[in-house]
Amino acid sequence: MLDIINLALPFFGLIFLGFACGKLKRIPDTGLAWMNFFIVYVALPALFYRILAQTPLDQLAQVRFIVGTTLATLSAFCLAFAVGFAMRRRHVAEATIAGLAGSFGNIGYMGPGLALATLGAEATAPVALIFCFDTLLLFSLVPLLMGFAGTQQKTIAATALEVVRRIVTNPFMIASALGAASAALHFEPPVALDRLMGFLQNAAAPCALFVLGVTVALRPLDRMPWEVPFLVAIKLVIHPAIVLVLLSLLGPFSDAWMAAAVLMAALPPALNVFVMARQYDSWVAQASGSVLFGTLASVVTLTAVMWLVKTHGLPLHLFH
Repeated sequence: MLDIINLALPFFGLIFLGFACGKLKRIPDTGLAWMNFFIVYVALPALFYRILAQTPLDQLAQVRFIVGTTLATLSAFCLAFAVGFAMRRRHVAEATIAGLAGSFGNIGYMGPGLALATLGAEATAPVALIFCFDTLLLFSLVPLLMGFAGTQQKTIAATALEVVRRIVTNPFMIASALGAASAALHFEPPVALDRLMGFLQNAAAPCALFVLGVTVALRPLDRMPWEVPFLVAIKLVIHPAIVLVLLSLLGPFSDAWMAAAVLMAALPPALNVFVMARQYDSWVAQASGSVLFGTLASVVTLTAVMWLVKTHGLPLHLFH
């Protein structure tokens, strides 16, 4: 158990260090703008490029794995959407953000570093695939549902074009596409450039986790919205269970791929949940509460999943 604490503590320690700094030093959140830009447009794209460029192409063509993990995320989204729809008096926009809170984990800030530290290099390909296809799914669903809810003064066709534009210009997607192309062409960047990207890759997780803590500390939350625990339970408990069942049905996959998928599904709600809630001016307080409460609860749940993975106590092949 001490090994698991030593593994998890640096990740959660950085989050809580950022949280403490955010509470003690009340710097306006506008001060985070350049750090967020560095993380989103520089450090994390370098991380995803290197992950995919160093992954054999045949490992990226795992259609059954992609179907299983993406369908699990969609299932969690639909379940959380239904809960939000029932609790928020059939308000589609608020239910959409609730669906996001119950399905979209912190796969950018926490996912790669945590999975690679827990499982090693074998987690590289599954983490990259989950990130790409979960992001594609949810960043497509949310604008379309918001368009349907009438929160935007745009036609469905215009909304669809906006969705495509955002996906195509997303720095993570561009980096992932370039990484996959490099893997296919066996391209090796010059040594100096590769070392630069290595520095950026190493900076991605610490900076992202610290900023996550600061951002959570600065979010307004007067009281815990009563529906938040239900949605956090879907994200932290039900989503990993759905992944385990679906991949067991569609497999077999290697233990590392199964464990990586469960770990990624067990991550707390992403900061993007709050960002999108504020963008659409819908379910903002609840989104903030989901990120805060989900991150706190994941100290227990995610550490438990890591312990089960490391001690081989997780039933990775239910039907084989």
